[in-house]
Amino acid sequence: MKKIVVVGNPAQWHIDVENCVVISSKEYLTNPSWAGERNARVFNMSNEYRYQSKGYYVSLMAEARGHKPIPNVKNIQDIKATEIVKSISDELDELIQRSFKDIKSSEFVLSIYFGKNLAKQYDKLSRELHRLFRSPFMRARFSYNGKKWVISGLKTIPFKEIPDQHTDFVWESATEFFQRRRFTERKELPYQFDLAILVNPDEKAPPSDKKALQKFQEAAEKLGMYVEMITKDDYSRLAEFDALFIRETTSVNHYTYKFARRAQSEGMAVIDDPDSILKCANKVFLAELLNLNKIPMPKTIIVHQDNKNEVVESLGFPCVLKLPDSSFSQGVSKAKNLGEYQEKIAALLSESDLVIAQEFMPSDYDWRVGVLENRIIYACKYYMAKDHWQIYNWDSKNKGDIQGNFDTLPIEDVPPAIIELALKSTALIGDGLYGVDIKETAGNVVVIEINDNPNIDSGVEDREAGIELYSWIIASLKRRIQVQLKQ
Repeated sequence: MKKIVVVGNPAQWHIDVENCVVISSKEYLTNPSWAGERNARVFNMSNEYRYQSKGYYVSLMAEARGHKPIPNVKNIQDIKATEIVKSISDELDELIQRSFKDIKSSEFVLSIYFGKNLAKQYDKLSRELHRLFRSPFMRARFSYNGKKWVISGLKTIPFKEIPDQHTDFVWESATEFFQRRRFTERKELPYQFDLAILVNPDEKAPPSDKKALQKFQEAAEKLGMYVEMITKDDYSRLAEFDALFIRETTSVNHYTYKFARRAQSEGMAVIDDPDSILKCANKVFLAELLNLNKIPMPKTIIVHQDNKNEVVESLGFPCVLKLPDSSFSQGVSKAKNLGEYQEKIAALLSESDLVIAQEFMPSDYDWRVGVLENRIIYACKYYMAKDHWQIYNWDSKNKGDIQGNFDTLPIEDVPPAIIELALKSTALIGDGLYGVDIKETAGNVVVIEINDNPNIDSGVEDREAGIELYSWIIASLKRRIQVQLKQ
């Protein structure tokens, strides 16, 4: 994607950044050749952004042309809105108090250049404000109201107002911003789009191992997409990419959902999309959805304080209890008798007003069927962990026994009933990437759950399809980008 840096006066920009073109605001607005650019990202560094100024129109015209402006018009308007600034002050309250706890004066002015401040101790606060408003040059004014520090004003800084003693730092910050690895690796491979893969290096059981992530990167590069592995600390940079692929365990009350929502609001292609996270992350929702659509599942009761005593008679023992947002077998337990049930249901209902109880259906394995854009892309049998009733046994003291074995089958060898149920159930969620857990007992097949963030590990889910599995997923993201560009 082409990088267009739009400034008030290019002659003032003493910076030579490879693969970026620096032009004036007037040039971008009046030269028709820029309107014809495709797949362009516009970094708007105009002298000012006031309503109907050249800087305002640069971002407005960029949006009209299908370019991706940073900041966009919404960001420009937000920074001037008093109620939004107040809400941001509340949102960042803890960080603000921590940043200024040693300041003795009643006012403090923070100059922010590309999300950085000259004093490193204010970098985190600077990054957060840049994340929210994405203005390259910004000035935040803070005041102490007798009880705590609050944001008393925010404004963009025209380039001409940057103090001379700050300019070296500005050039350094600008160079660092534009010379990030993904901005400079353009000579050998003509990348068309930029893909961010969200990972957590410290996650105990990530949905993709390191080898799988490497294969995703290889597949993306072959399809003309630059890949960068990002973490939760890169939230402020999200709009610099064309697509987001989440490869860490998702949850609604978690930054993964926040990333997905932000990506969607920026018009980016995203897997997992926020709607899929919302629907799949909550087992209460899934139980209701599957029941209303007559999708076979184990006998299920949505438990609350008023009906918790009815579960015993309806399901008997043992029965399975689940927190609505449980994943990877965590938050899921088995009650073998009345005493265990009463103890466990009380603990679960103290965390959530609604809990899932299901009949226990013992089996040697569960099917996991991968579905993308309403087609099957892999099918595995996940066997139960050694001497355990689940695929994962997190209490095992032997690392080798935490997870059971697996078989990956050619799709043509999967029973038709499994294929049909997987496609029918995931169609209720959307057209994203899903993993359906299905039990097959005594000739019956039932859906256990639908996961929006299914495992794709090297040597497991890819055993049959190989590198093609990764290419299918990346190609789906690329198609989604292209659809967004046409809208």
